[in-house]
Amino acid sequence: MLHLTQSQRLQQKLSPAQVQYLKILQLPVLQLEQKIKDELEMNPLLEEGLEMEEEQEEVLELRAEDRDKDDEDDALNTPEEVGSGDEEYMEKEIRENSDEEYSWEEFFENNEGSASVNQYYDGEDERDAPMPARVTLREQLQDQLHLLKLTERQSLLAEAIIWNIDDDGYLHSDFLEIVRGVNLEEQSAFTMDEAETVLRRIQRMDPPGIGARNLKECLLVQLELMPNTSVPRIIAIRILRECWEHFEKKHFDKIMQDLHIDENMLKKAFEVIKGLNPKPGEGDGLDSVNYVIPDFLITREEGEFVVQLNERGVPPLRVNRAYKEMLQNQRKRLSSATKQFLRQKMEAAKWFIQSIHQRRTTMMSVMSTIIEKQNDWFLHGKGNLKPLIYKDIADEIEMDISTISRVVNGKYAQTEWGVFELRYFFSEGIPTESGEEIANKEVKAILQEIIGKEDPKKPLSDQALTKILQERGFNIARRTVAKYREAMDIPVSRLRKRLV
Repeated sequence: MLHLTQSQRLQQKLSPAQVQYLKILQLPVLQLEQKIKDELEMNPLLEEGLEMEEEQEEVLELRAEDRDKDDEDDALNTPEEVGSGDEEYMEKEIRENSDEEYSWEEFFENNEGSASVNQYYDGEDERDAPMPARVTLREQLQDQLHLLKLTERQSLLAEAIIWNIDDDGYLHSDFLEIVRGVNLEEQSAFTMDEAETVLRRIQRMDPPGIGARNLKECLLVQLELMPNTSVPRIIAIRILRECWEHFEKKHFDKIMQDLHIDENMLKKAFEVIKGLNPKPGEGDGLDSVNYVIPDFLITREEGEFVVQLNERGVPPLRVNRAYKEMLQNQRKRLSSATKQFLRQKMEAAKWFIQSIHQRRTTMMSVMSTIIEKQNDWFLHGKGNLKPLIYKDIADEIEMDISTISRVVNGKYAQTEWGVFELRYFFSEGIPTESGEEIANKEVKAILQEIIGKEDPKKPLSDQALTKILQERGFNIARRTVAKYREAMDIPVSRLRKRLV
């Protein structure tokens, strides 16, 4: 049985303009540049160029006047729906209803407002810079296939294997499923022995060990391809084949006992293994290259910090003058649908420009406050971070925490100490004996320093690390030390043990 109930609730909703601003706020500089390019292509009333204050006032007045006059015009005309598919018709009608003496070609040739991107770029032309040719890992492997002198049937399987190799150079996909897929699609009948033969030949291509299914196989392939027949190499192969579990857990005594070798020979064999590449595909794929473009440029001038937004590729924007004049001078000759289309695009252009300006203001405010809160770090570098959370910035500049999060996430700042992600400057505090707090990032740095100086034959346990930190005045628990160690990808003491 259905029941109806009545209830009241308060719900806050964001306007489309606010939603657009929040989306633009969270974009890093490269994505912002692309967003502006997309918007310029989609909105004919948005163009590059400086907008004077007088022009901004004219746009606002025009919108108000246009609504009043269009109310009268629309009463005499049949309303028309404006959809995304009507834009070509609208632009065609705009051109057809222009005064005869009004030349669009002449306008765009002579109009001072039609600024090119080069007006806002004072550096060398990037097109003149030679771009290095990049070859992906798959392309590199496919180019070598002809050297293997495979049959046409084997080549089909080899290409399928290469396609499934990941960026680290491993074949983590189910090999049996790959073979079954080739047999089904190509109507072949590969046995697993035949498939293993093709895979082994791929693994011996350059880089050696490519296409291995696990680390053990990867290292063994590289050892087997070594030209020398030295005793340490032979022992290294035996370690991986016969003592893999002991090798993984660094149980050196058990390896020496099982293989009947002394510590000196074990060291020599380990030196051979250390020279192998555990990730043969790393660095060969295009996707493995990441470039960081800073959103902020922070410098010091006469003892004061100067914050600049990195906006070299962000052109100034304004409402298109030609269309604005069209609405002013040709209003009566345009249909109500065309006027509605132009109003919508003008509104969208206006809000987009305002969102860019508001983003700039918010970004500068947040970055300036971060510098103020972390002044010692910006003056002296690492080792001087203070505890800082998003709420501290939000309270200082009277903004919502979610706004601070949008500014911080994915943004980078170039400082005299290097390029840092903004999140680097935020961390919880750890109490000290003096009653003050220190940023947990500083504690992590100290912890890393202690581990870096430990005896590699006798690495420090988490309990020993905790005791050292407590002796230095940090009120910290062993569980917290373990959490920090894991966050820095530092293994437990047993796995840090190594031969010297």
